[in-house]
Amino acid sequence: MGITAITVAAYVIASLLFILSLAGLSKHESAKSGLTYGIVGMAIALVATIVLVLKNIVDLDSLDMKWVPIVLMFGAVVVGALIGLWRAKIVEMTGMPELIALLHSFVGLAAVLIGWNGAIEGFDVTGVDPGNVRSLTNIHEAEIAIGIFIGAVTLTGSIVANLKLSAKMKSAPLMLPGKNFINVGSLVVFAVLTGVYVASDTHDNTTSMILLAVITALALFLGWHLVASIGGGDMPVVISMLNSYSGWAAAASGFLLGNDLLIVTGALVGSSGAYLSYIMCKAMNRSFISVIAGGFGIEAGPADDTDYGEHREINAEAAAELLSGAKSVIITPGYGMAVAQAQYPVADLTSRLRAKGIDVRFGIHPVAGRLPGHMNVLLAEAKLPYDIVLELDEINDDFPETDVVLVIGANDTVNPAAAEDPGSPIAGMPVLEVWNAKDVIVFKRSMAAGYAGVQNPLFFRENTQMLFGDAKDRVEDIIAAL
Repeated sequence: MGITAITVAAYVIASLLFILSLAGLSKHESAKSGLTYGIVGMAIALVATIVLVLKNIVDLDSLDMKWVPIVLMFGAVVVGALIGLWRAKIVEMTGMPELIALLHSFVGLAAVLIGWNGAIEGFDVTGVDPGNVRSLTNIHEAEIAIGIFIGAVTLTGSIVANLKLSAKMKSAPLMLPGKNFINVGSLVVFAVLTGVYVASDTHDNTTSMILLAVITALALFLGWHLVASIGGGDMPVVISMLNSYSGWAAAASGFLLGNDLLIVTGALVGSSGAYLSYIMCKAMNRSFISVIAGGFGIEAGPADDTDYGEHREINAEAAAELLSGAKSVIITPGYGMAVAQAQYPVADLTSRLRAKGIDVRFGIHPVAGRLPGHMNVLLAEAKLPYDIVLELDEINDDFPETDVVLVIGANDTVNPAAAEDPGSPIAGMPVLEVWNAKDVIVFKRSMAAGYAGVQNPLFFRENTQMLFGDAKDRVEDIIAAL
């Protein structure tokens, strides 16, 4: 069996492992094994690709090696591995969403560079029937334009997402005049430019390069504008959407490089990311088309200046007393819990309350945190049992029979305005209806609005009390009082 055949077999095995990885990641219990499948699959794919590249640049008969490409290839692998290990070691769970957005930008950049390389090198017509050269060349040129466009949109869109998630850019949506026309117009111009580029008879001239440069610049602008036009409340969907874009960019690169594994892997990532985005949009009562089109059709509403009255405060000792007298408690975590790294004391508090015979469960909103599954990962990290961690639709009907709800760092996902105020920017979004419980304790650093920039009337309800300060410190204070 030749090296090429062995490589193809390795690619098939890697593809199957990637599918098993996606299946495993769909459930808490199998997530760890799913991650293992993905790691093993990627290791096999990487080794097989290196072997295939070595076959093409090393003359096995004379052992004549082209040292420059070999050194560059292994140098890139080593540098990439060291950077990956370094980032994996120092990144905290709170920084994971923006790190993932940044990684998506690398995929987009790679797709752009591969596309330009394909344009500069041209289409290899060796062994091609002269009658089919023109049609195959046109297909190759269309792949170049589409690959560069998707990659460039992913590149700048991911950078903007990273800036928004890391608070280096305002989370509020950018509302340029005629923004919908800008988005649609950019797509129309891209289609026209691509048609002109493909229809051109010669592609080694300055005009063709200028056309490709304009397509690249247009895509870079569109990626920036698409994500900048989406508000902070929809950023978890944006991350999933960019994941899908990066998959299609990888698939486009696979076509240009003639790499079947890259095509399959890109298609898996692209389709699964698109489906996850669709599921999350349904969970948030958002239009899928609107979100992926940069908030198409959504206009900014007036700022909420409603006077909800005065809030009430509570201290840790009073909170502990309230919990001690409860029969049922539901904890709804949010990004604030991740920032404070409060998952471990929250797990300790849960154990202590359950030891007292108190029924404690967790209510997780689909977009709690800045990343799908963010809260689930944090709670699993703290060794909390899976069976007490419930999704929104599993627990929402239980709040009226709940004595105490602890809202730890959540804001927009527990905002009653979504259900009661048709004029709210988050109107219609399903939320955890914590206000239906007997008592609600909200852990928060201040009375500031949430990531979506919307005031939360929950904080002013008669059955709500605010516990200010760092969530980890306040939970530890409650444990001490217990």
